[in-house]
This record gives sequence, C-alpha cells and structure tokens, in this order.
Amino acid sequence: MPDVGKAPRLQYLDTGLVNAVLGLQGHFFKYKELHAIHQGLIAEHVVGQELVVLTGNSPHQLCFWVREKRKASAEVDFVVQHEGLIIPVEVKAGSSGRLRSLHQFMVRSSHRYAVRLYGGPLSRQEVSTGNGVEFQLLNPPYRLASQLPKYLDLLLHHPQKLMVE
Repeated sequence: MPDVGKAPRLQYLDTGLVNAVLGLQGHFFKYKELHAIHQGLIAEHVVGQELVVLTGNSPHQLCFWVREKRKASAEVDFVVQHEGLIIPVEVKAGSSGRLRSLHQFMVRSSHRYAVRLYGGPLSRQEVSTGNGVEFQLLNPPYRLASQLPKYLDLLLHHPQKLMVE
C-alpha cells in the first residue's frame, strides 16, 4: 500500500491546465529546452502523462520511489514495471549530473537497468555507483517517453543496438 503522506506526487490530467495554473502560457515559447520551463517540472509532468497513457492507469497510480534517511533523502521521479522488473525513471535536463537518487535506487535493486529521460539524443551508458554497483542506463530524449517499453525491450534483450555513450 503506497504511503502518500510522506511525499505526495500530484499529477494534473492536462499539461495545458498546469501551464494555465502556473501562468506560463505566454512564456512557453521563449524556451528552447522543455526542461528549462519551471525548473523541469513541466518536463516531469509531460513524462508522467505519457506513462499514464502507456499503462492505462489513472494519474493517482503513477509510482515513484522515496528513500527517507535522516539528512540523506532520495527520490526517483517515476518507477515503471517492465517484464516483472521495477525500472527507475529519472527526468533530467541533460546528460551531466550525478543522479544520486537513481544510484541509491540501483544499489538496492535486484536488476541492473535504469532510465533517464532528457533533452539529448538516444544513448546507453554503462554506469557504476559509488558503491561499485554497475548498471545499464538508457538515455532516451523526452519525445520517446511514449516508446519507453520498446526501448526497454532493446535495453534488456539487445543492448548492442543502442549506442554506448
């Protein structure tokens, strides 16, 4: 049973409503990058909508991961189920950054696959956490969020077909 009291994740049903509530309609076309709008929250929202459509779930059934430890909390934007695996999905502006929360998730995970949706080209990375846990990181651009199951299949079964970064 989810514990939504600790860190609820709210998801509007429509990105246009989010833009209207935040007063972003007039500013939307000034930005080249989706992640630049309202500190990346619009990018996360668009990805959340795509995940709702993919799974047929209602927005209140989107899942994310939170690790609460005194002075060291961690949160992964979304988790999705694929072939019986719980795959972490982070939404980021670019390929740089440390992905600390994602690394924390992967240290605790029984598999070695993760996703970062971002504003760059499709790629795959072989990543190692600070604890020495190695995993495959799929990096699709935001626009491929609706194709995530297809790319997860490639990552799991034919990783050589995805470019290594």
